Amino acid sequence: MRVKSIAIIGGGTAGWLTANHLAVELRAETDVTITVIESPEIGIIGVGEGTVPHIRKSLMKFGIPEAELLATCDTTFKKGIKFVDWMTPSASNPGNSYYHPFSSPYPGGTDVTALYLKNSGSMHFSDVAETPVLADAMKSPKKVSSAQYEGVVNYAYHFNAVKFGQLLATNAKEKLRVKHKSATIVDAKLNDRGEVAYLITREGEQLHYDFYVDCSGFHSLIMGKVLNIPFIDKSAQILTDTALAVQIPTAAETEIPPYTLAKAHTAGWMWDIPLTNRRGVGFVYSSAHMTEDVAIQNLSKYLQLDTDKFSPRKIPMRMGYREKFWCKNVVALGLAQGFVEPLEATSIFVTDFSAELFARNFSVEKETMSVAADYCNKVVSYTWERVMDFVQMHYCISDRQDSDFWRANTNEAKRSDILSERLAMWKINPPKKSDFFSRFDLFDVDNFLFVLYGMKYQTRPRNMTNYEEDYFKREIENIKISSRKLSGELLGHREWLEKFLAAYAQSLRN
Repeated sequence: MRVKSIAIIGGGTAGWLTANHLAVELRAETDVTITVIESPEIGIIGVGEGTVPHIRKSLMKFGIPEAELLATCDTTFKKGIKFVDWMTPSASNPGNSYYHPFSSPYPGGTDVTALYLKNSGSMHFSDVAETPVLADAMKSPKKVSSAQYEGVVNYAYHFNAVKFGQLLATNAKEKLRVKHKSATIVDAKLNDRGEVAYLITREGEQLHYDFYVDCSGFHSLIMGKVLNIPFIDKSAQILTDTALAVQIPTAAETEIPPYTLAKAHTAGWMWDIPLTNRRGVGFVYSSAHMTEDVAIQNLSKYLQLDTDKFSPRKIPMRMGYREKFWCKNVVALGLAQGFVEPLEATSIFVTDFSAELFARNFSVEKETMSVAADYCNKVVSYTWERVMDFVQMHYCISDRQDSDFWRANTNEAKRSDILSERLAMWKINPPKKSDFFSRFDLFDVDNFLFVLYGMKYQTRPRNMTNYEEDYFKREIENIKISSRKLSGELLGHREWLEKFLAAYAQSLRN
């Protein structure tokens, strides 16, 4: 039997990303229809406004011009994340900040980690890449002449999540034949094989499809409530459980940082994401270590606004993921599948990865579905476990001991066996590519190197020959020369965006 109709329950970023991935992969299956069912009553979370570079590949695959993204979604460039106050200030790190850039940690293709370890008291690991210097200088990652989706350094985006969902929806409907239905799904009924037979709307209408994608957010209406797939709770590893989100308008002349700011506090951290016309600010904290009133007061202090001048949106966060992401004729994606706090722009990244994995392994022949489901479930479970490890590592290797929260993270929080093993290995030798034996480690050696040594992780230095040391120093000097050269050539971030938007508006008038 063939699958001829697919329903995606829920729109937003997850639903429309999935619709685009599926529609591209099933282009040749002209008898298959894809329908996104969006509720007019249920809003989207809409705070996942940071991405990683992988999103560029997906947008190119969908056929969405970069110019359209930049012009319609209040989009800015993101070269990485600047972490502030994740360590105790010291003589070697008085500013107490470091970058996790979207750059290679291997200047000229060379692993110079040994040079850093020998000179960690006087050298910053970020010296291995141009991006931190360009980010501090507020430079665009692209030249005026850069082709779409290409830059001088690697980059991702910040954008208005609601507008991004609308962009994805327009593309899916107008270019990829995806259908759209407005309805609020309240339940689903199973057949005698335990598959979903049909959906039930608030008005009692029955909607019959062959396959269902649950993008209903934290409700996890189908996968969680109808199929009762267990939720694997990770709150013992990631202790934060609440976020207060607010949007702050910015003045037109304000410079736009080309990075996400992640600033730690005594019970968690804050994100600060710049768009063209506003900032998205979120205060992430552990409710076991800070009350909501104190959190609001801290957010007020950071924003330099009285508490009566802003109204944050409270978002409870449950860390973990579904035991299965694919069960019979249902797949869960986005928040319906799992969640970890947005420290490394994990939400859209895992959703994009999982949607692509599902779409590429989906077959319209029902008899082959169980094989694909078993394989994809293994992949997604592994992916979630390693993402949890990477996020937790930011906390557990900190030397902060100034609050119960930080002491709990470093001394009490449960760690996976793999994270414990890797951290023990990296006390002896720095991370290497072969430590990450699966291509489904979404964060690999490049990411771990920048975070580990941005946070001054203590790895045993190794001896170098004089030739090696001189060679490594030349590579670092080349990076410094390149950084100075690019700083002079690249436009400021806001200047580049304003020139682009003016040119784009002119092209529409012509």
